[in-house]
Amino acid sequence: MIWPLCRKSKKRIARIIIEGPINGATRKLVLKALRQIEEREYPALLLRIDSPGGTVGDSQEIHGAILRLREKGCHVIASFGNISASGGVYVGVAADKIVANPGTITGSIGVILRGNNLSKLLERVGIRFETVKSGIFKDILSPDRALSSEERSLLQSLIDSSFDQFVAAVAEGRNLKTEEVLKFADGRVFTGSQAKELGLVDELGDEDDARRLAARIADLDEEKTRIITLGKPKKKLIGLLPGSTFLSKFIDLISFEFSNNGQILWLFKP
Repeated sequence: MIWPLCRKSKKRIARIIIEGPINGATRKLVLKALRQIEEREYPALLLRIDSPGGTVGDSQEIHGAILRLREKGCHVIASFGNISASGGVYVGVAADKIVANPGTITGSIGVILRGNNLSKLLERVGIRFETVKSGIFKDILSPDRALSSEERSLLQSLIDSSFDQFVAAVAEGRNLKTEEVLKFADGRVFTGSQAKELGLVDELGDEDDARRLAARIADLDEEKTRIITLGKPKKKLIGLLPGSTFLSKFIDLISFEFSNNGQILWLFKP
C-alpha cells in the first residue's frame, strides 16, 4: 500500500508546523511526521516554525532528523512565523532555505538555565530541607539554598558547551564563519529584516512565499502543487471551551515552565 502513496506524494509538498515551546511532545510529533515524509517520498517539506525555542535535546533531535531527511533527497524550506527564536532558530538552520516575515522575531542565539532560590521564603514559613547526598554537587540548584561559587562555575561550563554547539550549528547551517555568528550570538533578538542582513534568513516573505520557493526548488508547479500537513497534535477537550486557544497556550506555557525548571534551555524568555 505504500507504493501508490509514494507516487502521489511526488507531486505534493509536505508541511509540518512547530508551534509553541519545543519539548518532548513536539519532538515525538515531528519525528513521526518526518518518517512519514521519508516513507512517502515527498520531494519537499515546508517547515512552519512559530516557537520561542525550548529544550536542548529535543531541538537537537529534530535538527538531526531534518538533516537526514535532506540527505534522502527531500528539499526543506523553513518559514518563520511571528517568532522563531533560540531553539526555533536551531531547528530552522537545518533547512535548505529560510523565509521570514520582515517583522518576525528571531535570533536569541544563546543558552539559559534558571533555578529558584526560595531559601528566605522557606525560612519565613518554617520549612527546612534535610539532604543526604553522595557528592557535593548532587543537589545543585536545590531551591532551599543559593548556589556556591563552585556550583556556579560548573553550571557555567555546561552553558558554555551548549552555547558552542548552538553556534557551530548556526555557522554550518547558514554557511557563516564562527566568528561572524559570535558577533550577534549574545541572546539579542532581531526582526526578519535584520536577520536577513546578518545571513540568518535567505528571503523575506510569508508562508505562501516559502511554499512557492519549496515548489521551485523541487521542480514542481507553484500553482497546482498540493500541501499536505502532517504531525498535527490531537485536539484536547479544552478546545471545546470559549477562548480555548489562549487558555490552552497559557496552560502549555505554565506546564513547560514547571517541568523544565533547572534544565538547560535554548529558549527566548522576554
